Amino acid sequence: MTLTLVWLCLFAALAGFIDSIGGGGGLVQLPALLVLRSDIAEAAPAQLFGTNKLAAVTGTAAAAVAYNRRVQIDWRLVWPAMITAASFSMLGARAAVLLAPALLRPLVLVLLIAVAIYTFRRKTFGTSARETRASARPTPYVLAIGAAIGFYDGFFGPGTGSFLIFLFVGVLGLDFLHASVSAKIINVTTNLGALVYFVWAGQLIYSIAIPMGICNLLGGVLGSRIAIRRGSGFVRAVFLIVVVGVIVRYAYEVIFA
Repeated sequence: MTLTLVWLCLFAALAGFIDSIGGGGGLVQLPALLVLRSDIAEAAPAQLFGTNKLAAVTGTAAAAVAYNRRVQIDWRLVWPAMITAASFSMLGARAAVLLAPALLRPLVLVLLIAVAIYTFRRKTFGTSARETRASARPTPYVLAIGAAIGFYDGFFGPGTGSFLIFLFVGVLGLDFLHASVSAKIINVTTNLGALVYFVWAGQLIYSIAIPMGICNLLGGVLGSRIAIRRGSGFVRAVFLIVVVGVIVRYAYEVIFA
């Protein structure tokens, strides 16, 4: 178990690092828990998801705090999105009980491919802030983005951070660095509701979740500092790598599941 915990902590640190820059930490951390599940005595799937959520929220919150100290955040955009995201994430979670979230995989795969192609072909996309139709009167757009992302996160989840970053860049005209900062803050909001439920239901393995959370936090702080130092071009590159990774994962699941 000691060696397993060391591996899980290393994967958690890597997940926090990746997620703090371009999203997609779930590509690393949750699969690590599932692969090493046999080494965790009597671990039910719900406990693994709860453990993953605590570690992820810790790192995301730390990255958000680190960004907030060094990057100016436009709270006109963040607050409305936080409110609708939190509300609609609960509706999404309710829908997940009634429907099969796996039905969304083909659609998510198509959307991610479109995001990757669009971002790759437009070399200057998100490298600097720009004026858009939405940026003049952003509130309705921000409310809609928060609602859509919140529902998706509650219903299905994977790729939430990447979609949120893309929408903040494409619709609101933010550069990748500021979009990533905004996404982190909103992600904390949508994830906290799920974490509260897992804690209430007792579905956490604290002996694993706490050290993983500390390592995810360290990775998140390191990643946010590098992102601030390297700028939007670096965040854009990491974002593309993460999106391609998510595409490969879901292409495999759609084809072979």
